[in-house]
Amino acid sequence: MAVLKFRIYLEEDDAVYRDIIIKHTQNFQDLHFAIVKSYEFDSKHQSSFYRSNDNWQRGREISFERYDKAYAVEPLIMAETTIGSEIIDTNQKFIYVYDFVKNWVFLVELISVSKEENAKTLYPSATRVEGIGPQQYGTKSILGDKFADIEEKYDLSEAKDGFGEEGDELEDSSDDVDGEGDHDEDADEGQDEGQDEGQDEEAY
Repeated sequence: MAVLKFRIYLEEDDAVYRDIIIKHTQNFQDLHFAIVKSYEFDSKHQSSFYRSNDNWQRGREISFERYDKAYAVEPLIMAETTIGSEIIDTNQKFIYVYDFVKNWVFLVELISVSKEENAKTLYPSATRVEGIGPQQYGTKSILGDKFADIEEKYDLSEAKDGFGEEGDELEDSSDDVDGEGDHDEDADEGQDEGQDEGQDEEAY
């Protein structure tokens, strides 16, 4: 039985990838779940594989299910299509798309084939993780409108690092050192006390 190792790159950054081993008798649905798990995505969204050539051009679609959209050619279904049936050469490539709204695109490349199966390994399995994967929804998506309110309140667009312009902190601290505001308050309090004492003496 052949064990296939695929390297799954993030299309936007080929330094971010996951290596996954899978039996050639397993299907594309198994590979689909292994990919989303390795990138810590959920599995709630639509997804498809595409046959690909060396130029990463999309060929026939291998879909999780038949979606309500126009197909040039009827898609294959992941659960019904074994990995081995789609391997034509030793560096076979596929394109994997997850969440058609966010449009996460991954490049899937066969990097090795082994005839030795490890009895202790649960296939499919991620054997290597390189780079920090993207956040599936992103910070703004999680917070929604609340993030915009926070951004406006604290002017995050102008001071992304949390610091103001140079000298702002110094000016604020110099005001405190001078203590002009405190001196004025003390003087006013002294005048008020003097007036009160004078009034009390007149009363007696």
